[in-house]
Amino acid sequence: MSEVEVVAPPRPGAGSSGALSIGVEEEFLLVDAVTGDLVPLAGAVLGDADGELDLQAEMTRFQVESATAVCRTMGEVREQLLLARQALRGLAREHGARIVASGTPVLGGSRPPPLTDRPRYRDIARQYGSLIDGLTICGCHVHIGIPDEETGVRISNHLRPWLPVLLALSANSPFSEGRDSGYASWRYVSWSPWPSAGAPPWFASADDYHLRTETLRMSGAALDQGMVYWDVRLSANHPTVELRVCDVAGTVDEAVLIAAVVRALAATALSGEPAPVVSDLGLRTALWRAARDGVEGAAVEPRTGRLVGAAEQVRALVEWVRPALRECGDEELVVDGVERLLVDGGGAARQRRAFARRGSLLDVVDLLVAQT
Repeated sequence: MSEVEVVAPPRPGAGSSGALSIGVEEEFLLVDAVTGDLVPLAGAVLGDADGELDLQAEMTRFQVESATAVCRTMGEVREQLLLARQALRGLAREHGARIVASGTPVLGGSRPPPLTDRPRYRDIARQYGSLIDGLTICGCHVHIGIPDEETGVRISNHLRPWLPVLLALSANSPFSEGRDSGYASWRYVSWSPWPSAGAPPWFASADDYHLRTETLRMSGAALDQGMVYWDVRLSANHPTVELRVCDVAGTVDEAVLIAAVVRALAATALSGEPAPVVSDLGLRTALWRAARDGVEGAAVEPRTGRLVGAAEQVRALVEWVRPALRECGDEELVVDGVERLLVDGGGAARQRRAFARRGSLLDVVDLLVAQT
């Protein structure tokens, strides 16, 4: 729920898509090195950090978060993510714990979860009651630097119809607290009851954006701008537009893949290409299906409502952003990464394969630790 500061790029037309600055946040679970159960050790783990990397607490003490510095290339993003994961791995090990990149906890958990001791988190718990029971979830947030809010709204409108595909690509949370949820991304389903969560509306302007967020605040659905939990939002503190729909990626390479696709979508928005318009209902059903099937099953084409193969939608997204990918030098990275993911399976499929070998959820945790 924190922010990563990303500087704004030149105004549209002043530079290439490669000039778009980018930052990535990753949330991780802390598990016992022996049992695989969640452990509330975030304070101890982060207390040993040396301050060189941006490592942060999350709302529950079962979680830690990292944020990259401002990056201009996917090579920089990859290096930053690797450094953060390696640092957190070492810190957690000193306390008999491991970090796990999974959208939901495979084992363990408590309801309500132990919250980080901050006034804001206590206020949220008082205002929203048992909704906090589902907060032990981990996402990957991608920030794109913007010169102004109107540009951010334009990018939001362009990201909106592709949210289901981005969710499917990242789906990495089939198990939750000891059972198979039946979904590829149970994290997304668990997050859905929050009144300010889900896909954002289509916005006519930045003023329209603020009118909608003020409606959330006045109704009590959000305490402030920081609690606007839409799948895409404008940062309340920095000049960025933030994509929040994705599960935390099992591997660094998958996180880099998601970041490259998101930046290419933003660059496509700035190229003058009109945003595809989809209905709220079409988008809602497409997001549900993406959470259920990931990249292995079916997908809803949100403009028509028809079922298609999820892989077909993924490849359609790649074609949509291919000119932007080519311009900023990420075409090979994304094309190869997508095809590898479709062949090897997404994070959810890999977790289920690990479980199927011996019927052991601890095997799933071991896989996640190794991937992370």
